[in-house]
Amino acid sequence: MSTLKRDKSKSKSKVRLTDEQIESFKNEYSIDDHLISLRELEIRHNTNIKRGLTEIQAHERLLRDGPNCLEAPPGKSRWLILANFLFCGFNALLWLAVIMAFVTFAITKSQGKPAAEEQLYFATVVLIVILFTGFFSFYQEAANVAIIEGFQKLTPKSATVIRDGERRVIPSEDVVIGDLVELKAGEWIPADVRLVKCQSLKVDNSAITGESNPQSRSSELSDPLAIESPNLAFFSTCAVEGSGMGVVIKRADDTLIGAIANLATSLEKGTTPIRKEINYFIKFITVLAFGIGTIFFIVCIAYGYDFFTSFTYFIALIIANVPEGLPVTLTACMTLTSKRMASKNCLVKKLEAIETLGCTSVICSDKTGTLTQNKMKVVHLYYDNQAYYVMVDGESLERESQAFQALCQVAVLCSRATFVIGQEHLPSNERETIGDASESALLKCMEMLLGNVSTKRRDNPKVCEIPFNSTNKYQVSIHRIKGQFILLMKGAPERILDRCATILRFEETSTLTQDIKNGIMRAINNLGLKGERVLAFADLQLPSGIYNSSYAFDPEKKNFPLTGLRFVGLISMMDPPRPAVPDAVRKCKTAGIRVIMVTGDHPITAAAIAKQVGILSQQSITSYDIALRRDVSVSLVTDKEKSMCNAAVITGSDLREMTTTELQNNMLTYQEIVFARTSPQQKLKIVEAFQKLGHIVAVTGDGVNDSPALKKADIGIAMGIAGTDVSKEAADMILLDDNFSSIVTGVEEGRLIFDNLKKSIAYLLTSNVPEIVPFIAMVFINIPPVIGILAIMVIDVGKSPKIMATPSNQFHALGTDLWPAISLAYEKAEADIMTRRPRDPFYDKLVNHRLILLTYAQIGVIQTCASFASYFLCMMEHGFFWGLLVGLRHDWIDKDKIVIDSYGQEWTFEERKILTRKCYSSFFLSIVLTQVADLIICKTRRLSLFQQGMTNWVLNAGIFVELSIAALAVYCPGLRMLLEFEPITLDILVPTLPFAIIIFSFDEELRTCEQPENAQVQLSDPSPPKKAKNSIDTHRILGCGAQFIHEMGVLSTNRRTCFFD
Repeated sequence: MSTLKRDKSKSKSKVRLTDEQIESFKNEYSIDDHLISLRELEIRHNTNIKRGLTEIQAHERLLRDGPNCLEAPPGKSRWLILANFLFCGFNALLWLAVIMAFVTFAITKSQGKPAAEEQLYFATVVLIVILFTGFFSFYQEAANVAIIEGFQKLTPKSATVIRDGERRVIPSEDVVIGDLVELKAGEWIPADVRLVKCQSLKVDNSAITGESNPQSRSSELSDPLAIESPNLAFFSTCAVEGSGMGVVIKRADDTLIGAIANLATSLEKGTTPIRKEINYFIKFITVLAFGIGTIFFIVCIAYGYDFFTSFTYFIALIIANVPEGLPVTLTACMTLTSKRMASKNCLVKKLEAIETLGCTSVICSDKTGTLTQNKMKVVHLYYDNQAYYVMVDGESLERESQAFQALCQVAVLCSRATFVIGQEHLPSNERETIGDASESALLKCMEMLLGNVSTKRRDNPKVCEIPFNSTNKYQVSIHRIKGQFILLMKGAPERILDRCATILRFEETSTLTQDIKNGIMRAINNLGLKGERVLAFADLQLPSGIYNSSYAFDPEKKNFPLTGLRFVGLISMMDPPRPAVPDAVRKCKTAGIRVIMVTGDHPITAAAIAKQVGILSQQSITSYDIALRRDVSVSLVTDKEKSMCNAAVITGSDLREMTTTELQNNMLTYQEIVFARTSPQQKLKIVEAFQKLGHIVAVTGDGVNDSPALKKADIGIAMGIAGTDVSKEAADMILLDDNFSSIVTGVEEGRLIFDNLKKSIAYLLTSNVPEIVPFIAMVFINIPPVIGILAIMVIDVGKSPKIMATPSNQFHALGTDLWPAISLAYEKAEADIMTRRPRDPFYDKLVNHRLILLTYAQIGVIQTCASFASYFLCMMEHGFFWGLLVGLRHDWIDKDKIVIDSYGQEWTFEERKILTRKCYSSFFLSIVLTQVADLIICKTRRLSLFQQGMTNWVLNAGIFVELSIAALAVYCPGLRMLLEFEPITLDILVPTLPFAIIIFSFDEELRTCEQPENAQVQLSDPSPPKKAKNSIDTHRILGCGAQFIHEMGVLSTNRRTCFFD
């Protein structure tokens, strides 16, 4: 045996694909090699179906075509990924703040102003924030490795080929077009193969087509569609039974699996909704900051300040409006949620995917292994003209019936499935089996009902067998039982009934009449409507005079009767739904999320499972329901009857004939849809159609065939247990327990993180106003200092770093405690979180004009008024009335001047310093008190605080710590001197309390009054999300501030009002 040696280090990789190439991958896998005759096949590929290729031919073709493996796409540089996290998104705004700080440092340094080094300190802190969030996000993203690696794991290591008439085992990479390949049970298929010979061959196509049962293969053509044709076997599928031989027609990237791999790796995932929100916020806050800064710069010039001083103010105000702590808060919130989801069996690969799931409006779910258990189980036994349910136990069975005993005898003996040795101590339903999925289900059921199956097989040995094949559609075995031979048969009901002449029922054997056959067929149809696969069972006592102990049974010549059998019963089985799925689907519908089934399985089976889990409601009517009731083909259902349908079952063949517009019309017409017999390309088409309608689409899947849709979806969700490596790499989230109900947990967490992020941002932005306004007041009305540098540092508990500057004084406010903002990430979900419609990303923004108006114009103004009230009261108690304070700042800070108060008393500079510290204390404590009120109202977006409660102990602890630090800062002897505070009497804070109460009561009144008339989601509304539009009635906006806020808070007629929505 000779093989071509290659330097694998020089394996080629793909160049980046063009849009035309990507679109070509979306086309159906289309070949005609399965349609032509074997002679034409030999001529086309210059091969021989008996002797195979010559070694010379194989060598030449391998040199020409290269190795039989999937090529890796061009990878994205890890340095580029890191640079993206460090310099793009919100960090770009932080870099702007750093640059501004350096410019301010240069200006103040050149003018010889004091404290210029503080700008460098600020820039250093912001750089630390940038590096921390950038590297942390890069670390999280690094877990997402290349998808192609998962596909390459599917490549078999070796293959058995016939070359020059001799059998040879070669590396699968050396397989070439035209090779004659041998296929055996347990081996992986090394390329796409046209079968020329089969012996009971079955292949597992579940990873490609989603079909849960192994598919029988034959050398005969029965379907013109390549993916459905039984005379083709595909690269990376596994032969689970029998043997065969075929000619390689496609290899490497030209195979079906190669087309799927190319499609999955070429697709680009769109920007996540939360990333869009962050980008929108960056633009919003940048425009706001530059707007305020520019106006202030112009006003300063108008007031007579020089250019450099005015420009310093301009920079200071821009930086003051940039919440530098937001990236830390955002990353912390998502990381906390990610850990919480991991504890609930949801592994998040990309942090931003958490929020995406929260605003999902459509879930396209695979059936096998996601909605179902991916384990065939016996559901019904039919005998004596009655169906018995045996999914749980067999207590309802008539065990003494002769028909029951005969049915079980055939099921036990006419089977090749066995239990794995060494698991006898386990319950039968937990034991592993070797064999076909259907036969394994029968084995477990018989072990549960009868026990000791292996003993019964040993006592009744098999002497002859005809394995099941797709042509005959039956299996036969002959056994010696009590000295006589009995023939047992099971298979497709219609084939078995045609071979039966009698029936065992009601303890006697009678003629199988046409009326009895019709009754059995009705029972079969009823079981089929439930999505169950039905097998029929028959037996025949062979005459001992002919078939004695010396008789030689020959399965090839079939020298025994195969007609005139006795029908004994039916057994139906199915891959049952997971127990928690129906409730999960119901919760999704309650949350306004459409659940769509997209499967490769048969439409009748898919529709039956969809009804069982609630994807199709019990009242739904599809064209398949009408066809089954009329006992006709779906194609014979009239247009008038179709117009009566309120749900749809759309097959892959239907999709091939539909344009994208027609598909979207169906999506708009029918709220409940099941897609069956779909190919990977069609699953992708479905996802793209929903996305074009404005939906946020989540896709669940576990197979290779799901990978393109998983990659294209707004969020791809793979199965952790049954999922292939390919599907896991293409997904954004992995369900560790393979349970669809875990998605509901993810949806709730996704909605919760958006709510909590909005709360955190509202909290972060609110206290900008009481920190900026004193600075503006000191500049424009020249009042004495209102608050000091170190006081600002303590105030900004959980706030972002800031910088403020004046011509005579520069100070920064650097918060060291992110506790309050991050503690909102621990806030539990509001009671109505899963009864709201999905968030409309076009309208319900993370930060919008309403939030800015309410944080700056409402809460911020109230906090500022409260703080100034305490400041002015402190000044009044010491003899400085309002009228005297205006224009007093320059004299106040002059060490050589004596200032006279409103009563004519003289104040030295040292005395003024003590009073200044008292003013710092009063302003500082007022902000802290109003911040507490602000934090409390930020706890909820829609519900009253009395409904939400104060059970967030992380937040409660944060309030206690904040108040404790404030008290220590003002009243602890050593600490207050360090922080430039002076103790004050508590009566100075009395004016603050009404403002804090106003913040709380105003918000509560707003939430209480604004209860929607239609808060419950309308499940029947099939319309997609609408793009942003202003739904405010301007004529209702009154001069009253409360009414204004009320109007600006209204989201829509079906949504609850939120004070910062």
